[in-house]
This record gives sequence, structure tokens and C-alpha cells, in this order.
Amino acid sequence: MKKFTIRLLTLAMLSLTLAAAPVFTTVYAAPDNDPPPPPKDKKKKSEVTRPDSTQTAFADGYRAAYAAIYDRHDYSGAITQLKALGHDDMAAVANLIGYSYRKLGDYKVSQIWYERALKADPNHVKTWQYYGLWQVEQGNRDQAQYHLNRIAQLAGTGSEEYRSLAAALEKPPGTGLVY
Repeated sequence: MKKFTIRLLTLAMLSLTLAAAPVFTTVYAAPDNDPPPPPKDKKKKSEVTRPDSTQTAFADGYRAAYAAIYDRHDYSGAITQLKALGHDDMAAVANLIGYSYRKLGDYKVSQIWYERALKADPNHVKTWQYYGLWQVEQGNRDQAQYHLNRIAQLAGTGSEEYRSLAAALEKPPGTGLVY
């Protein structure tokens, strides 16, 4: 009975420790509707700042731009909102700007933003997907296949990004479909 009590107390202590411990997770292929945190400003320790308000303002602005794109299809407005965030050098922000320009039909400017996003984060899966769809629209099927292979390496063949681009590549070339 004494061994059982010790084991039970040990299990209880372990459970309490795990419940109280902070949880850290890494997300490699998170959807872009969850805004990334803004880069931390390098300020002196003596300066008093409220990082929560900065992060909240960024998150709110990002979500508003996201809604402008996907809910209202207001691509021009979203571009303005995303640039106003002051973090268009971040992959998630640059990717959405590129997507918006692509939807507006400005493929050259869109390409610049996609490449900027990949320069900021070469492992940004959503950019590989959207830039791959851009390649399909341009008729660059070999390049789109390269993007698909890159997504498979980063997020796997079961990811939404992979399935989306794979479906676009399965369609016959020259169908004029826009993704």
C-alpha cells in the first residue's frame, strides 16, 4: 500500500508540474490568418514601452487587411493596410501584398512581393503556395512543380498548401483559370 501511495503522489506531482508549465510550440505551416508577431524594436532598457499594445495594434491591422482580402476582395485597400503596418519586410505581410497584386492582375509587382517574402523567410509555406499558383497562371508549370516540391519538403504532401497547388497543376494548361 505504501508503494501505491508513493506512486500516486508522484503521478499527482508530475501532473501538477505539467499543468503549470508553459507550453511552447513551433508552427511551420501556420495559416496566414494568424498574424505573426511584429519584429521587436531594439530600444534601451530604460525606455518604458507596452509591447502588448504594439503587438495588438499589429495583429488588429493584419486581421483587418486579411478580412479585406478574403472576405471583401478589397485588394487595393488591403495593400494600403498591409503597408501601413510598417512591417512589409515580414514574409506573411509581403506574401499577402503579393497575393493582392496578383488578384489585381499586376503580375510583375506581385512577383516582386513574393520574392521579397521568400527572401525574408525561405520556409514560408504559404508564399511557396501562392507563388506557385502565380507560376501556374503564367504558364510556368516547371517552376510551379518546383514550388510544389518545396512545399512537400516543408509541410508535407498532406498540407492544404500542397493540395491546393497540386490541384492547380492537375488542370490542363491554358484553361485560363485564375487561382
